[in-house]
Amino acid sequence: MTLTIKDIVKNQNAHFVFYRDQSLFYETDNGFQFPVPIADAGSATLNQEEKAILLMRYIRKHLERTQAAKDAQQLDTE
Repeated sequence: MTLTIKDIVKNQNAHFVFYRDQSLFYETDNGFQFPVPIADAGSATLNQEEKAILLMRYIRKHLERTQAAKDAQQLDTE
C-alpha cells in the first residue's frame, strides 16, 4: 500500500529519530521517515515531536524524490 500525503499527515505526529548528513530525520506515527535539512531551520526551534502537518513541506519533497527515484529505476530496467 502506498501512502498519500494526506495519509501521512492527517492526525499524525512526527518524532525525531536521528541526525545524519546535515539533516534531522523524523518519523510519523504511521512509519514514514523523512529528512529535514538543518540549513532550512535557520533560527527556528525543531522539537522532538511535531504535528506532521507542520512538516508537510519536507514530507512532500521526500515523497517527490522517492517517486522520481522509483521512476528512474523503472526506466533503467526497461
